[in-house]
Amino acid sequence: MKTKSKYSKFSLYLAVVLVLIFVLFPVYYMITVSFRTQSSMFMNPSFLPVDFVLKNYRAAFTSEQFGISLRNSLLIGIVTTSVGLVFSVLAAYSLTILRYRGRDTFGRVIVVAFLTPGALLFIPLAVISANLKISDTLHGLMIIYLSFVVPLGTYLLLGFFKNLVGELEEAARVDGASRLQALWYILLPLIAPGIASVGILTFTACWNEYLYALVLNPSPQFRTLPVAITFLQTADETPISLIMAYSTIAAIPILILFFVGQRFIVEGLQTGAVKG
Repeated sequence: MKTKSKYSKFSLYLAVVLVLIFVLFPVYYMITVSFRTQSSMFMNPSFLPVDFVLKNYRAAFTSEQFGISLRNSLLIGIVTTSVGLVFSVLAAYSLTILRYRGRDTFGRVIVVAFLTPGALLFIPLAVISANLKISDTLHGLMIIYLSFVVPLGTYLLLGFFKNLVGELEEAARVDGASRLQALWYILLPLIAPGIASVGILTFTACWNEYLYALVLNPSPQFRTLPVAITFLQTADETPISLIMAYSTIAAIPILILFFVGQRFIVEGLQTGAVKG
């Protein structure tokens, strides 16, 4: 029996190690290549850190286009996440706490919007952006991102609001609080892990989005970081080391965000999964 238990633990640890290698190796290779020169990549295509140079990172941080793209991505991510959280919280609150005609239908529409692939909505959203004259602008891209960020946030927050006891808001209302005061002072503190996890996921979605940013914002001054990385490749050259340096820098904010907020993500997913 003990032998069987030890064998099961060994198999589990082996599976975990293999998954970690599979997940972390691309990150390791990206960082390793970012510290190599282009010539070294072709002369000695090794997975090991053969040389160590900072040339690619100096080129990135001294590039005006890199600074513009980084600023655009940060601005779009922060503003879209903030506005999206406000709409998502209010929508999830109304779908779970309030009682009104058409609430279930509205909830189904939110679920359908969440499940609809973004590629299917690309052409309609592009036409709408052109008609509203918000194409090739940062605020236009923010509005487009809200079209899929709000359904995502609302869908995830529904589980958190369903776990709340309805009498909490009713008690606050009896004490003289308005609905917004009850939401702000009573309900939101209870679902703080859920809001944090939704915020992290929303920011990540905006930060990594590529298709809409590439087509709707063609001007260099409105490019986001993922789009700027693709424009490093030209018809004559593919600067692999420089692209890896850009990619490493682009991954740092997301890694920091997940490292700082991992407790909220785990707690939020566990809480939101109790009721769906």
